Amino acid sequence: MPDTPPSVVNSGARRTSIQAEPLTCTIGAELTGVNLADAARDDDLFAQIKNLLLRYKVLFLRDQDISRADHVAFASRFGPLEDHPVAGSDPDHPGLVRIYKDLDSPPEHYENALHTDGTWRTNPSMGAVLRCVESPPVGGDTIWVDMAEAHRRLPEHVKSRIEGLRARHSIEATFGAVLPEDRRHALKERFPDAEHPVVRTHPETGEKILFVNAFATHFVNYHTPENVRFGQDYAPGASQLLSYLISQAAIPEYQVRWRWSPGSVAIWDNRSTQHYAVQDYWPAVRKMERAGIVGDRPF
Repeated sequence: MPDTPPSVVNSGARRTSIQAEPLTCTIGAELTGVNLADAARDDDLFAQIKNLLLRYKVLFLRDQDISRADHVAFASRFGPLEDHPVAGSDPDHPGLVRIYKDLDSPPEHYENALHTDGTWRTNPSMGAVLRCVESPPVGGDTIWVDMAEAHRRLPEHVKSRIEGLRARHSIEATFGAVLPEDRRHALKERFPDAEHPVVRTHPETGEKILFVNAFATHFVNYHTPENVRFGQDYAPGASQLLSYLISQAAIPEYQVRWRWSPGSVAIWDNRSTQHYAVQDYWPAVRKMERAGIVGDRPF
């Protein structure tokens, strides 16, 4: 990919300049000079944004005066949109999930954990487009983490140890935990635990990505003669290794933090990132709308 982030694309009779300003040394860039409603309908503009997304992993834009239809149209350029089995979606715009938090919202803590969306699916989300409708006067930021960088900077002996390992990811153990037993079991029946490589390969960039997060419950192929001499090696040995790997997302050097304002948008590559919505703004109101994009099976 090019070394200089600012770019210019031709779009019909007009010439549109997209500037990309990196926000950290590893992840995130703020785009200016583009409207996502235009990019939803313009192949050149969309291609430029997609290339920048592959480079920076999460893109940010401000002052995007776009409709829900524009929001869905732009996100759909990446691929089909997915519903959420717990949150549901807007009845007029399938695939658009309303994440509204106000004084009447029930207490829950699904967003304020470092996670990768939908790894409890066989095909986790490819990415998402999140738009701010209403933001608190202060607080309510979101953090994203570069999990390719997290893998790159692991000690070499750890990389060797986790090569080939696979982990189980569960919706039952997370979203399902607050449900009555029968509904929890029904949720797991609908979405059986998914199994993914601990280190996945990005299908477009070829990067190696540390791919465990809050949805990962345990390794499925750790208990081998090479790893386990005594029971102590397996439990708690395997769980300690998994906790160590999950904890890498908390390292600030791999993170970018975004302060929201109405009309701002984040576009992220869910295959190579984790994120955390900071819930520090109560009793203020925070209203967000997200379009999640169907992904592929990790390898």
